Amino acid sequence: MKRLVLFVVALVFAFCTTAMAAEPVAAPAAAPAEKAAPAKVEKVKKVKKVKKVKKAKKAEEKKVEEAAPAAK
Repeated sequence: MKRLVLFVVALVFAFCTTAMAAEPVAAPAAAPAEKAAPAKVEKVKKVKKVKKVKKAKKAEEKKVEEAAPAAK
């Protein structure tokens, strides 16, 4: 009976030490996800900038088209 108790205590000890050792490894794995978020923000900003440029070009084209019939 004493051997069984010692065996169970040893298993609990081994499990606890491996669990404690595994926790710090999991924490840095979450860090790259945080680094990826700013890249997405930059991409969204670039897309918005491109859309603004396209709108400006369309507005200029409309102005040119409106001015062209007046010149004729």
